[in-house]
Amino acid sequence: MAAIAAALGHSLLNPTHAPSASTSPRPPSAAPSSAPASLPPPLHRELRGALGAADGAVPDGVTVLDDGIPAVTNLDADLLAALRRAAREAARDGVEFAVNSGWRSPEYQNQLLRKAIARYGSEAEAARWVATATTSPHVSGDAVDIGPADATEWLTEHGAAYGLCQTYRNEPWHYELRTEAIDRGCPRMYADPTQDPRMRQ
Repeated sequence: MAAIAAALGHSLLNPTHAPSASTSPRPPSAAPSSAPASLPPPLHRELRGALGAADGAVPDGVTVLDDGIPAVTNLDADLLAALRRAAREAARDGVEFAVNSGWRSPEYQNQLLRKAIARYGSEAEAARWVATATTSPHVSGDAVDIGPADATEWLTEHGAAYGLCQTYRNEPWHYELRTEAIDRGCPRMYADPTQDPRMRQ
């Protein structure tokens, strides 16, 4: 469910724009060709105005190489190191890893969940996109949402070599560290967070 919060985030929090992916300041139009044709915009962007950087809000233009942004520096150290190794290699191909969301405070995650429930009309549907603060890998610093599309495409092809794996099929931007993937490839993705046993704790 942690991944879900990331998936939902652009426009709900920006009161001057309607909730649509096209009005998002930095949409996660990063879905690889295997992803569903229509993905909802991540909610984390919509919350940016209500929460500050100390809660994990990410200003535009942040990359995995930036220091001083809590959403980046509060990520698990091994995940961040793998992301930075991959980003330096991707840069040789002209690809930059933008961070759309990383570490989040429990307050941020709870607000994302409330917005998702309001948007989707039920906790069950919201759970496909936003985790609770107690189950979200974003709150623990174990997940990152990467954009734009060329970055997620690069990670689809090369991420396993760094242990970086897409966790949920419905969230092509959500990556977590799976060190065993370096030798064995990434594990099979869950359809969405409701299929992830970690979300049922």
